[in-house]
Amino acid sequence: MMAVTAIVWASAFIAIKIAVVDTGPVWVATWRVVIGFAVLLPYALWRGFIWPAGPKVWVLLFITAAFNVVFPFLLISWAETTINAGLTSLLMGVGPFFALIATHLTTDDEKISWRKSLGCVIGFAGVLTVLGADALTGLGGAGVMAQLAVVAASICYTISGILIRRIDIPPVRLVTLIFFAGMIMLVPLAFATVGPPPTGISSDAFWALIYLGIMPTALAQLLRVTIVKRVGYALFALALNVIPVVGVIMGALVLGEVIGPATLIALVLVLAGLAVARSEPKSA
Repeated sequence: MMAVTAIVWASAFIAIKIAVVDTGPVWVATWRVVIGFAVLLPYALWRGFIWPAGPKVWVLLFITAAFNVVFPFLLISWAETTINAGLTSLLMGVGPFFALIATHLTTDDEKISWRKSLGCVIGFAGVLTVLGADALTGLGGAGVMAQLAVVAASICYTISGILIRRIDIPPVRLVTLIFFAGMIMLVPLAFATVGPPPTGISSDAFWALIYLGIMPTALAQLLRVTIVKRVGYALFALALNVIPVVGVIMGALVLGEVIGPATLIALVLVLAGLAVARSEPKSA
């Protein structure tokens, strides 16, 4: 289940790259939650809808929705107006490293060891390989800002992964509510910032949006929440390991993106870091 989730998730970056050209990043993010909500709502109603029990849970739900769909969807969609899908998926590969840090701070049984620390250092070295010297010197630029936006999106997913386990609502109903809360935030934002949704988009962009809303949004988020609730976010982060590989390959095959030397080096470093961080110490 975790491998399927990661593969479907990686395909999102291809669909976003196709759709964002005609639709723009804000409406790509908005349509994702609208379509995802429409897909899951009938089943959630059939199972019997469960509303949050009290104002505190509603607040937690909206905070979770912000970090689970609103912020990352906007950040990734905006980033892909500048960088390619393969690079986006590679940068999303830092998610497991953030998960290691987050679980160290929020749990009692998954503390950072020297192996995990070394893995984090190797993995972040891979990210810095892609970001380049501009990120280190603070010179910035559109490309570097887009890359940092993807890293920020990965951090958002880590935060939401921890929050999800604190909401006692079954997965289908919870994801539907998260999309509902996301719509409440994103639809007004879209109309206020860019106006009504664009018309006359290409057929490729249209079908990319439909696919994006059904598979990498509704299905992938449902699988993600189900897995996180069952086994926790740290273990789920293992599924993210294949996203850089699948995403880079998909970008090259589907969109014809060039895999440059820096991307290959970064990919090797990220995967090596994950292998080290997740390796079990040998018994004495």
